[in-house]
Amino acid sequence: MKKKLRWLCVMLSVLCSCAVGPDYKRPDVTNITPTDWHWKIAEPKDSIPKGDWWKLFKDPSLDELEAGAVANNQNLRAAVARIDEYRAVARLTRSQFYPELSLDPSFSRQRTSANQPIALPSSIKLTSMNLNTFSVPLDLSYEVDLWGRVRRSLESAQAQAEAGVADYHNVLLTLTADVAANYFTLRSLDDEIVVLRRTVELRDKSVHILNDRFKIGTISETDLARSKTELASAKVELSDVARQRAETLNAIALLCGKPASAFEIHERPATAEPPVIPVGLPSSLLERRPDIASSERNLAAKNAQIGVARAAYFPVLHLTGQAGYLSSSLDNLFSNGSRIWSFGPSVSLPLFTGGRTAASVDQAKASYEENLANYRQTVLTAFKEVEDSLAQIVFANERAVAQDEALASAERVNALAKARYEAGAISSFELLDTERNKLQYERQKSQTEGQRFGAVVRLIKALGGGWERSDFQW
Repeated sequence: MKKKLRWLCVMLSVLCSCAVGPDYKRPDVTNITPTDWHWKIAEPKDSIPKGDWWKLFKDPSLDELEAGAVANNQNLRAAVARIDEYRAVARLTRSQFYPELSLDPSFSRQRTSANQPIALPSSIKLTSMNLNTFSVPLDLSYEVDLWGRVRRSLESAQAQAEAGVADYHNVLLTLTADVAANYFTLRSLDDEIVVLRRTVELRDKSVHILNDRFKIGTISETDLARSKTELASAKVELSDVARQRAETLNAIALLCGKPASAFEIHERPATAEPPVIPVGLPSSLLERRPDIASSERNLAAKNAQIGVARAAYFPVLHLTGQAGYLSSSLDNLFSNGSRIWSFGPSVSLPLFTGGRTAASVDQAKASYEENLANYRQTVLTAFKEVEDSLAQIVFANERAVAQDEALASAERVNALAKARYEAGAISSFELLDTERNKLQYERQKSQTEGQRFGAVVRLIKALGGGWERSDFQW
């Protein structure tokens, strides 16, 4: 008997080591990535700390905003809660490895009928009686994981929990990048406001001068009206830029988890310089992108679900048992004579399901293929975003150089025009045109600076964080 029991345990151990369904292998994406990126099979490294990448810009105000956003943003808190939820689901799945034990004590009192609806000899008379039943059973139930249904379910739940962690890092990266992008947009608008205020001031002075000349009859009313039109146009532009600043400020307040009405960032021209982009950024940096890691972990979860679906083809072995006490009197409930027990396995074998199991397997396979395509699309998107950001940086730098040259020329033209105007060689309108051109180039320079900073922020986000030379692993 002992030998048979030993062999039964060995057989159960062998069967429990099996798990139907395909084992997960990370997909190879070398066929969809450029060779000059030195790409290799995906090995997500989103767990590597990204650090306070925004400190590359060396702006204390930005550092303060980022810290506030990380501490107070509600989307980030929701992402943390989702991680706890996914981990709880994984623990819930893991609990299926263990037997369920329940203690179900009960008591009942009943009265039987003397007139039972059964045929008895006339010599036998039934009487009514009161019966008490005291029961203290301990019930056991356990599903033997012969085909790996529970193991595949746990594998899927753990992968989903890891995807939740990656989603959190993606929310964090997106949050910090949005704060930085909006902050530099705000500073660019501050520069524009300074330029437009000077424009309004200069044109207001011009209107006063021309108004005095109109009164003494040296200019026509058309010239005065044209000057007033230029002033009104500058005020409209100033008002529009101020509106854009207010909306950008409100967006930063929302990211920082603060009410917009109680949030303020004082106007200040931009003083920082965008960090220098290292030459030869390797593709290994892209492996830190949390969205790639999340997509890959979701793919692993879907792969495990194929095994869960296939396990439904095979029989399910349940072990059930009960032990406890049963008596009609509380006095002798826990005596030896009141002990009860039972034990026995049961097997459930699906014979006909109307195609439900096959449909579940097909659904799991299709879901895996869908997530595989999504994963590859995420990788392609990552390369596109990096290439876009690098192109934006290059062309923004070229545009900045050209605008510096144009601004220097406009300042020179304006200086010469002032000298000619003071000498009476040109009219005030010709001088006004040179000032307008100079201020327009100054405004364009402010806009380009904001675009340069934004492009660098987008590149950092596309790479999954900042960079150090130690990150360069080819």
